[in-house]
Amino acid sequence: MATSEGRDDAPGAVCKTRFDDIYDRADPRAYFTRLAPLEYEIPHHAQAVFRRTAAQREALADGGAGRPAVLDVCCSYGINAALLNHDVTLAELSTRYTGERARAMSTDELAAWDREFYAARRRPESYPVYGLDVAPRAVAYAHRVGLLDAVFTDDLEHSKPGPELNHALEQVGLITISGGGSYVTDRTFTALLTGVRRPLWVSAFVLRTVSYAPIAEVLSAHGLHTANDPTRTWPQRMFTDARERQYALDTLRDRGIDPVGREDKGRFHAVLYESRP
Repeated sequence: MATSEGRDDAPGAVCKTRFDDIYDRADPRAYFTRLAPLEYEIPHHAQAVFRRTAAQREALADGGAGRPAVLDVCCSYGINAALLNHDVTLAELSTRYTGERARAMSTDELAAWDREFYAARRRPESYPVYGLDVAPRAVAYAHRVGLLDAVFTDDLEHSKPGPELNHALEQVGLITISGGGSYVTDRTFTALLTGVRRPLWVSAFVLRTVSYAPIAEVLSAHGLHTANDPTRTWPQRMFTDARERQYALDTLRDRGIDPVGREDKGRFHAVLYESRP
């Protein structure tokens, strides 16, 4: 399982730009410094959707088992958790981590500053959030500052969940994903669903360059119906260059999707897939 913006493609291939070097740093400053100029915005759009969906899922009668946990797949530094559970915006986080004060800090100083920052902005209706990502330093930072209640680095593309993740999955009622749909496959979801015990919902923002059908098929086999509105899209970020733009346009045309008015204007666009029993 890869993180939400990195990809291993053949050298010289026309493909999506790789950001591997920013996904497992000791803290999120490089992440925001690299993506802010590209106007990376999908977590902003996901914030209201995930809050609404989490509230709806919590309202589902669940046998008195307590609040269902949220599992954020490809969670990196816990940004979705920050936006779900705290009175903060993506723009504020970007300003915070790219500002002079943050740049002057050590990672330990930044973590202490962040712990205080997030604790002061915690919403009373916050949810337990678990993070899954193969980037150990990124998830460790998110756990350290209080964004994630538990973190897991199991690579479910190549192995089964370990005992700790399996135990945590028993409490999961909602899986969220806002960028990793390009890099996790049906193998990851097959592995996750073997450990889920509560009624499960899935809320996933996936780029239009990627087919979600294999994952939807796995979810269907476990009793989940997936719905989406292909006419409604959300911008993800600007293309890094003309080569990446051409990759997106070519991929969409190969998939029979019209990029006019969306990707041809210079940005990746995502579709929201909602899966429920």
